[in-house]
Amino acid sequence: MNKIEDILSNIQNIEVEIDKDLSKYSTMRLQSKGDLITVKDLVALKEVVRTLTSKNITYMLLGLGANQLLNERIVNPIINLDFDYDRAIFNQYRESYILPASVKLSSLTSHASKFGNKGWEVITGIPATLGGAVFMNAGTGLGWISEIIACVWYIDKEGNEYLHEVTKDSFSYRQNNFLKPGDVVYKVELVANGQDKYLGEKIRNYLLMRNKSQPLKEKTCGSVFKNIVGDKRTCTAGQFIDILNLKGLQVGDVRVSNLHGNFMENFDKATASDVKELIKIVQDELYLNYGLKFEPEVRIDI
Repeated sequence: MNKIEDILSNIQNIEVEIDKDLSKYSTMRLQSKGDLITVKDLVALKEVVRTLTSKNITYMLLGLGANQLLNERIVNPIINLDFDYDRAIFNQYRESYILPASVKLSSLTSHASKFGNKGWEVITGIPATLGGAVFMNAGTGLGWISEIIACVWYIDKEGNEYLHEVTKDSFSYRQNNFLKPGDVVYKVELVANGQDKYLGEKIRNYLLMRNKSQPLKEKTCGSVFKNIVGDKRTCTAGQFIDILNLKGLQVGDVRVSNLHGNFMENFDKATASDVKELIKIVQDELYLNYGLKFEPEVRIDI
């Protein structure tokens, strides 16, 4: 029996898969393997986290892997949440929704399109789970998910439960300001700001626009670099990459998208090493030509 299987063997409502092919667990579909722990409820999650912490085993969280580069071999165990919930919550419009972190944003967008939840258009087209979106304050050109979050429930690495009531200081550009390493978001309260009968049309039009300007049908991790904010610049990371004529630049089986410079596409069997090398080349070119250091939006330390 594997070490992870052994120490978690007495915990109910989990599934442990050793040396799991993880290529389907990230939107970029990178070649990767690791030990995957699928957790079905809060009790099991607390036991798993406590047990791993007591053994000094570091774990990582994985939702849809939209902003993560999964290494070829991941040493630390991966926790994936798959909490059940009553889907009837989506049968009508509500002012408040309490949902598990494992819910996909696409389900929320579909509900908003049908019932006109004002404010929910900000998550249109984001390939992420609710928990992952909270962690990185996911957003689009329409706004940020933090604008519709009321409360976040999470546990720390000791299994202690916390409730965070969102304030103006809870989030900033592409990040949360309250979660610590090892914390796991398991439940979120979202609010709607009334109903807009034209919201479904707005969402459809925005998706059409994004499909024309971003490679949403390709295997990508979303935006690779954060935009530089706060220094009066109006040129985005993608525009800088376009100006430098780096579109189409390739390393191994990954290339800078010809459609949008801030996206990288896995066109065959790319690895995290390929992506990291391409990221460094682009960063070096940006710094050499403009003296600017672009910080990755995608997590590359996994």
